[in-house]
Amino acid sequence: MSKMSPTSARIRAQAAVAAAALVSSGLAVFAAGPAAAAATCPATAAGGATTAFQTVEAECSTTTGTAVGPDRTQGTVASEASGRQAVKLGQGQSVEFTLPAAANAINVHYNLPDSSSGRISVYVDDTKLAGGLSVTSQYSYTDTPSISGSKTHHFFDDARLLFGKNAAKGAKVKVALDSGDVSAATIDLADFEQVGPAAEQPADSLSVTDYGATADDDSDDSQAFHDALAAGQQQGEQVWVPAGRFEIGTALQIDKTTLRGAGQWYTVLHGNNIFNNNTASGGIKLYDFAVFGSVSERNDSSPDNAFHGVLGAGSVVSGLWIQDTKCGLWLMNGASSDLTIENNRILDTQADGVNFDGAVTKSKLHNNYLRNNGDDALALWSNGQADSGNTISDNTVVQPNLANGIALYGGSDNTVSGNLVQDTNALGGGYLVANRFDSVPLSGTITLSGNTALRAGALDPNWEFGVGALWFDARDQAISGVTIKVNDFTATDSPYEAIQFIDGNGAGKEVGGITIDGVTVKGAGTFVAQSQTQGSVSISNLTASDVGVTGTYNCPFPSSTPKMTFTGSGNTGWTGTWDDCTSWPEPNSGPPEQGTTAH
Repeated sequence: MSKMSPTSARIRAQAAVAAAALVSSGLAVFAAGPAAAAATCPATAAGGATTAFQTVEAECSTTTGTAVGPDRTQGTVASEASGRQAVKLGQGQSVEFTLPAAANAINVHYNLPDSSSGRISVYVDDTKLAGGLSVTSQYSYTDTPSISGSKTHHFFDDARLLFGKNAAKGAKVKVALDSGDVSAATIDLADFEQVGPAAEQPADSLSVTDYGATADDDSDDSQAFHDALAAGQQQGEQVWVPAGRFEIGTALQIDKTTLRGAGQWYTVLHGNNIFNNNTASGGIKLYDFAVFGSVSERNDSSPDNAFHGVLGAGSVVSGLWIQDTKCGLWLMNGASSDLTIENNRILDTQADGVNFDGAVTKSKLHNNYLRNNGDDALALWSNGQADSGNTISDNTVVQPNLANGIALYGGSDNTVSGNLVQDTNALGGGYLVANRFDSVPLSGTITLSGNTALRAGALDPNWEFGVGALWFDARDQAISGVTIKVNDFTATDSPYEAIQFIDGNGAGKEVGGITIDGVTVKGAGTFVAQSQTQGSVSISNLTASDVGVTGTYNCPFPSSTPKMTFTGSGNTGWTGTWDDCTSWPEPNSGPPEQGTTAH
């Protein structure tokens, strides 16, 4: 399901007026400008998932290559890099990382020129590792013409390698383009990890190899997995998948069964749609393996997801590495409840990382790490039936490149806490709470607590204005009859506004029921609060610094709509209101000489 931003003619008209006004005054309208050479390491932020790996940025390492970025212009490679910066290598050039802790494995986030593939060499303390990293542009340069405003995007992919030996803290790991390697590559970062040995088969388990599965060949193992899962369910035994790569050409159905691998670095299920459940009662347990797909374009009519369908009640998905599928987990086809989805790594999907597509209740998305997702990284979409009583906690989202980090589309009594969202790109922001995509409207109590946004928010190319690090959208209907509580929120280096209130259809529907208490804004390109519709919102104890233009934008559309009423107390650092509703300021342009009033 596409999470596109439908273009509103009225909002585009408003943006066109703004553009004309700024052009006539000699100002550029939200132009990101040419990329500047990287000078410092990007800021980091606490919060989010606890991971087994540590990330080192290429631009913070020793290199003979060329720094690219920082750049936030949609459609540029640097704009999709972590920290909006990376290092470009040519033949004979390298990036040398210093290990922050002992490690025996590397995962590199890279970009290649279009239509290229090959190898990148890896050295550990000057010893070249056999094989190197196998890399390809097959999963990059995605076009989504059905989504208004999208451009060619999804530039990066990941490649991983076990060293075959242990390297101590402080060791040097070099990623290089030697003779015979690819001619050019852009390196964003490397994840370093101390991977334990492959797990052994548990007692009283059934191995897929006993049913005919064979690892590391080209034969289709679907039937063997099907038979093993059926036997496991019948006998009440878990099903074991040893180390190796297994081809799954036909989607599997699973219910009341545990499937366990030897570890996400060792057991790989290769296929575009590993599980496709039309029905399930629950008790599905998926542990400790990787799913690698070969999905090189987004087709929303095809279920090219690692898991597609219903999990039922009391199911667990834990310790999976999912990469190069359309989505990680897309839950639909029936009710699911009391789910635990935790400790997973979901990388380089063409669309969502995880989507609760209606009727998911009392479930938790906890301690997952997501990067380079082609749509919302984590979404609760109350499609037809409400997602209710769910918790999204302590997850890290890096660079969703065509939507939001974490999104609530309708639903009731859901909680988002302790998450970190960073480096979002076009057509989305950091955290979204919305009545949108025909969702069951927001109701009950929605809680956002202890979340962090780093460089989150972006220019929407349809609207031609910025989207917030935290935003609320009454697109389908007014946000009313719901209690939305936001506390302990931190927004750092927001490219545009930190907090936004809007009716995305430009009809002036009300946004209300929101209480925001305890916010730290450390750098906002334009405003601390940007309201484009009517309603009443309470904001208290918000401390802001380094505000790019002025404190508040309060220009509802249509212009005949009443302005947002802001209440609250204890706010500091964001006085001033932008009064000229016919124009938009350029980020970080400072307040106008005239036209501000006290907030």
